[in-house]
Amino acid sequence: MSTVEAPRSRTAEGSTMIPVFNPSTEELIGEVPDSDEAAVDRAVARARETFESGVWRKLPATRRADVLWRAADIIKQRVDELADIEARDNGMSRVHARNLVLASTEMLYYYAGWCTKIHGQAVDIVADGSITGVFSEYHAYSLMEPIGVVGLIIPWNGPFYCAVMKLAPALAAGCSCLLKPAEETPLSALKLEGIFRDAGVPEGVINVVTGYGETTGAAITAHPDVDKVAFTGSTEVGKLIVKASAGNLKKVMLELGGKSPAIVFNDADLGKAIPGAAVGLFINSGQNCCCTSRIYVQRRVYEQVVDGLAAAAKSLRMGGSEDGNPDLGPLISAKQRNRVISIIEEGRSGGATIAAGGKALDRPGYFVEPTIVTGTRAEMRLIREEIFGPVGSVIPFDEEEEAIAAANHTEYGLAATIWTENVGRAHRLAKRLEAGTVWVNCVLAADQSMPMGGFKQSGWGYERSWKGIEAYLNTKAVYVGL
Repeated sequence: MSTVEAPRSRTAEGSTMIPVFNPSTEELIGEVPDSDEAAVDRAVARARETFESGVWRKLPATRRADVLWRAADIIKQRVDELADIEARDNGMSRVHARNLVLASTEMLYYYAGWCTKIHGQAVDIVADGSITGVFSEYHAYSLMEPIGVVGLIIPWNGPFYCAVMKLAPALAAGCSCLLKPAEETPLSALKLEGIFRDAGVPEGVINVVTGYGETTGAAITAHPDVDKVAFTGSTEVGKLIVKASAGNLKKVMLELGGKSPAIVFNDADLGKAIPGAAVGLFINSGQNCCCTSRIYVQRRVYEQVVDGLAAAAKSLRMGGSEDGNPDLGPLISAKQRNRVISIIEEGRSGGATIAAGGKALDRPGYFVEPTIVTGTRAEMRLIREEIFGPVGSVIPFDEEEEAIAAANHTEYGLAATIWTENVGRAHRLAKRLEAGTVWVNCVLAADQSMPMGGFKQSGWGYERSWKGIEAYLNTKAVYVGL
C-alpha cells in the first residue's frame, strides 16, 4: 500500500476508521477517524474557548492580514507536495490539482486585504418624537462583529480549494472554525490545519474533524454552540442541514447542486462556443456543480455543434493521478461511477442516442468516458438530475423564448452560459436566466471580487467578494443619546 503522509488532526477522534482510496487506481492510500459526537463536542469547545478569549478575533486587523498572507506564501512554497496529495486523494491530474492549490492562495491574499476594511457606518440623527414622543438627538453607528464559531463542511470535488474558500473569509472576519472535509477526500485538509498553525493562527482557532456526513457532519450542524454552518454539496444534504440547524436557529450558508444550461444561438462563434461548451461540460470529469450539462442549440447549427462536441469528447485523454497530464480523470468512487452509468443507460433505454462515449473504462479506477447524448426528453434523469459526471445532453430549439423557458425549467439555479454575437440578446438573456452566475461567450470565469451563489434550490447566500466575508459577520446598531 502506498500511503499519503497525513498528520492526525488534534481534534479528529473516533473508534471507527475511514479508508481513503485513490479513485484512479482504487488503491488504499490512508485512513482517518470517523469523529464521533464527543470528538465534535471537544472541537467545538476548543473553538469556543479561542473565540471568547479573543486570541484571534481581537488581534489587530493588520496582524490577521499578515497571517493569512503568510499562509498563502507557505502554500505556494509547498504547492507540489499539496498537489500530489490532492491528486491522489481525488484522482485528478497533478496539473489540475496544482492549479487549484495555487488558485486558493489568491483567495487568501484577497481576504487578507479585507481584514483592515471591516467597519460599519456612522450617522447623526435628529428624531422628531413621532415614535417616542420626545424630540431627541443621537449619534448612531453600526458595528460588524464576527459571528462566532462556524462549521465549514466541504465537498470532495475540489477539497483544498473549497476549504480555503471558506476558511479565508471566516478567519478574516475573526471567527473560530471547525472544518469537516468530505470522507472521500480528507487528506489535504489535515495538511491545511498545520499550514495555518505555522502561519500564526493560534491553536484551537481551526479544528479539522474528519468523518462521515451522517455522524460528524450531523453532530456539527446540530450542535447548540455552533453559530453558523457553511456547506457546499448536494441539495439533498443541504435540506438536512437546514433541518438540523433549527435547534438554535444557527445561520446557514449553502452552495448546492446545479443543472446548468448552455444556450448556443445560430450567430454564435462556433470556433469558441464548441470548445467552450466542451470545457464547461467536462471540466473535472463533470464533477463541478456549475457544469453545463444541458446544452440548448438553435436548430440551424444544431448538427454542427453535436458533431463538434462528440469529436471533442472522443479526443480527450483519460487518466488519473499517476498518468502524466490527462484531460479527464476518474469519478470519485465506484458508487458514483455506477450511478452515472445507470443514468446513461436509462436514457438510452428511453430512446436517447449516445453520440460519443457512454461506457465505463475497462481499467482500474472509476472512469466514465466523456459522453454526449441527443434525443432526450425533459422528463429524463439526464435532463432533470445533477449527474456529476462527464455527461451532457444536446437539445435543439428554434426561438429565443423557447430556449429561456427550457433553461429555467429546473429546480436548480446555479449557473448558465450564453453563446451569441448579438449584444442585446446577451444582456436580455442574462437578466432572464434564473441563475446566480451567467457567462456570456466564456465559461467558468471566476474572480474573488465577484459573488458566487445560487437561485432556487442551488443554495442560500454568497461566497467570494465582500459578500463572502459579510456572511461571517453580525451587524449591530448602536444609538447614543446626545
